[in-house]
Amino acid sequence: MVKSLPPRSQVTIDETWNLKDLFASESDYLAAIEQVEAEVETFVERFEGKIDNAKTVIEALQGYAAIYEKIVPIGTYVSLSSSEDQTNNDAQMRASKFGSISAKIGSKLSFVNSELSNLSSETLKEAMEQSVDFHKYIEVIIREKPYKLHPEVEKTLAAFSSIFDAPYDLYNITKLVDMKFADFEVDGEKYPLSYVTFEGDWESESNTAKRRAAYEAFYTKLKDYQHTTAKTYDTNLQIEKTTSDLRGYKSVFDYLLFGQEVDRSMYDRQIDLIMKELAPHMRKYAKLLQKVHGLEKMTFADLKVPLDPAYEPKITVEESKKYIVDALSIMGDDYLQMIERSYKERWIDFAQNIGKSTGAFCSSPYGVHPYILISWTGSMEDVFVLAHELGHAGHFYNAHQKQSIFNSRPSLYFIEAPSTMNEMLMANHLLANSDNPKFKRWVISSIVARTYYHNFVTHLLEAAYQRKVYEIVDNGGSVNASVLNGLKREVLEEFWGDTVEITEGAELTWMRQPHYYMGLYPYTYSAGLTISTQVAKRILDEGKPAVDDWLTVLQAGGTKSPAELANMAGVDITTDQPLRETIAYIGDLIEQLVVLTDEIEKQ
Repeated sequence: MVKSLPPRSQVTIDETWNLKDLFASESDYLAAIEQVEAEVETFVERFEGKIDNAKTVIEALQGYAAIYEKIVPIGTYVSLSSSEDQTNNDAQMRASKFGSISAKIGSKLSFVNSELSNLSSETLKEAMEQSVDFHKYIEVIIREKPYKLHPEVEKTLAAFSSIFDAPYDLYNITKLVDMKFADFEVDGEKYPLSYVTFEGDWESESNTAKRRAAYEAFYTKLKDYQHTTAKTYDTNLQIEKTTSDLRGYKSVFDYLLFGQEVDRSMYDRQIDLIMKELAPHMRKYAKLLQKVHGLEKMTFADLKVPLDPAYEPKITVEESKKYIVDALSIMGDDYLQMIERSYKERWIDFAQNIGKSTGAFCSSPYGVHPYILISWTGSMEDVFVLAHELGHAGHFYNAHQKQSIFNSRPSLYFIEAPSTMNEMLMANHLLANSDNPKFKRWVISSIVARTYYHNFVTHLLEAAYQRKVYEIVDNGGSVNASVLNGLKREVLEEFWGDTVEITEGAELTWMRQPHYYMGLYPYTYSAGLTISTQVAKRILDEGKPAVDDWLTVLQAGGTKSPAELANMAGVDITTDQPLRETIAYIGDLIEQLVVLTDEIEKQ
């Protein structure tokens, strides 16, 4: 039975993360801001207008990095305290105030990149050769040279940074604070509904009447906020397009892909191939769900139902630890020690409460330790999600030990590879430990319905829709709710064909995803999973040598391009072969589900 969510004040402290590892008290947090502001003034006085040779480049970047290392935990504290409860007035006001402070600091420090950009490439390359810690940072400065504006313009843009971030903040306030869901009713009985309970429970509810009623109630409420959310999103798009034009990029796509170190062909290939070649496999999976559940018709509201709900174990937080430790033990002692610490030292926020951010994420502040947000419902899906987020944690836990703050974060294109790798290791571990047909079907369906559906279908369909949106914006247009609804429905109908009825409300799915405020992010899930699928096969076949290669990749952080990182792990993403092999692998998994289902039904 799904219960109404409690306020944050009523959740058990053991289910929450410990933000005191960032700041023991509010006074410590405020003192840290004062210290940073003072250091910024000293830094500006020492270096503004004086970065003119390789020696001063390195000295300035050393001071800049020291300031950045102090700002990161401050920003993390603000962000996490807000994410745990968007209804917390103090957290909202703290975030707003820090946004202003951060913008002022950014404006004052904008001269660093401006002065570096004005230096000759020869001087910058000389500095690169003298400092490994700043090699990557300077390399990016050289790449960005053609797109830099006058220093005063850069300073002004930096001052407006908190305003430019406002659409994402407004989206979250609308979604998590203003949007209130009424109970829905089935056969005279009422059931509670919220974002968390819909995505964590009702969307995968085995009872068709309840699942479809929850779906209708959920999307009916979303519809009430579609115009506000669409305007918020369009504002974000126009900011990106204007910035792209101001900086002289050929298109908004070039602007958003620039930092990913990925060209347009790799981006388009990921979307086009999956839309075309994965769709037939997923339609077969949808038909299997329809058959097993005896549905007269397969609707969009039915796609998340488990293949065998009766076989779905309920798992406690403590039990999840054994699953994860057993599955990831192949990663070695240091990795397992990190997992042990994450539970013992409360790096993870498991609680379900009013106002908490939906979904799950991992925040990895440099110099502290990772933090993970998840709303624990007790399903096996939670175990896969937690393994996923611990993949992010393990990535940066390793990178931060080996790399400087400016070298630790890789391209967004690669960011989801370590996380999805852990999901693959979890699935492989479960499959290796049983020959029972029902258990095997449950595990494989978990891989298909969670790991691949989420990353290769949900996020990829977001990416296909997002590309259509940016094409409109790139041609000088804007969007509203009607346009966005039409584009989303078009993508869903193209992918699912006549196998799935795209029920009314499905077109509003674009309202659920915060990724749209993070540039071209959704497609990177399938990109990362393409890499991790291939590496997981290597680990299964080769064992420790492949694991050692993977750990080396994690430790490399952002010192290499995504193609170079993948190549270090034995995968060539400059061709379409890894993607085609991954799609074929998904098809094989679905075929195994069909065969296992026939075998089980004959018993």
